[in-house]
Amino acid sequence: MLRVLALYTSLALAANAGVAGPVDWQAARDAGLPKLVESEVAPVPDVEFTDLDGGSHRLADWQGKVVLLNFWATWCAPCREEMPALDALQKARGGEDFEVLTVASGRNTAAAIHRFFEESGVTDLPTLTDPQMRLARAFGVMAMPVTVLIDAEGREVARMSGDADWSSPAALALVDQMLAE
Repeated sequence: MLRVLALYTSLALAANAGVAGPVDWQAARDAGLPKLVESEVAPVPDVEFTDLDGGSHRLADWQGKVVLLNFWATWCAPCREEMPALDALQKARGGEDFEVLTVASGRNTAAAIHRFFEESGVTDLPTLTDPQMRLARAFGVMAMPVTVLIDAEGREVARMSGDADWSSPAALALVDQMLAE
């Protein structure tokens, strides 16, 4: 417990704009996000995806924001486990500079997505879809959930395969650190 507290304090201090620097990915792993892997920084794919209201989107629509992009499916049990934490992260940090985007990939009906969100208690996440999995394939997603961290310049900087507690102190500190860069 003391080790986690020390690591969280370290991440929180590093997130202070006065001492902003590169994100400490190892500290984030040690503090509770063990499957987080730093990516070779590269622009995100320019692939169109949709929402349940019929709107068309591209990740460039969020340029200038740090984005946590989560690929999930209604049939995915780990997705069900992590979705409330993603919703809590959006409530805690979402705004002008940061957003959690959840993209239902593959065949997920609108009714199933709404039921999934209702059963999971999700209220603040978008209902984005990628029915043909074009965006998921462009990111090399082979299983779900997969979460991709995108910096404000629209570049992938890290990713995680599998579920995580995105409302944990480690995740909050990681987002704060990314926002301070």
